[in-house]
Amino acid sequence: MLFQKGNLLIRELEWKDKYLLSKWLSDPEILQYYEGRDNPFDVKKVKQKFFDEEADTTRCIIEFNEGPIGYVQFYKIDEAERRNYGYGDSSEIIYGMDQFIGESTYWNKGVGTQLVRAIVAYLIQEKGTERIVMDPQTWNERAIRCYEKCGFEKVKLLPKNELHEGEYRDCWLIEHISKAVVDV
Repeated sequence: MLFQKGNLLIRELEWKDKYLLSKWLSDPEILQYYEGRDNPFDVKKVKQKFFDEEADTTRCIIEFNEGPIGYVQFYKIDEAERRNYGYGDSSEIIYGMDQFIGESTYWNKGVGTQLVRAIVAYLIQEKGTERIVMDPQTWNERAIRCYEKCGFEKVKLLPKNELHEGEYRDCWLIEHISKAVVDV
């Protein structure tokens, strides 16, 4: 277990979770927001994407009320991302994070806000991060509202930044600066 805050538990990804990820990432309702409906995942693809790549990424399962409901990952952003985002000259510790709630019955209930606040607090307190960034697609207004409630601010438009359902989509670079008050 990485940490627990109330009824929210964050634990590192385990081999058995490949079936959960495959279930969530083959559901068109989830794929509409994460990876794209034209990009479903079977167990083999989950293994390649979540277990074979990027050793510097911490991958976790989100549990709520003792049941798995989603996925979160965080990582120090690399030099290429630092330059792309405009942080090339900064010596700050900067983390990126990505997440999704794979059980749609937990959408619109405040769980995402609780999750993002908890991960922000963890990254600041345990990893010493000074800035946390994400790049949600501009059309994903529900996610952006959640992130803004958690102290993230839009910094920069990233035109045609992410391939999603056959076309490159604009994204917002959003950031949370750890000097800001963290409401957890």
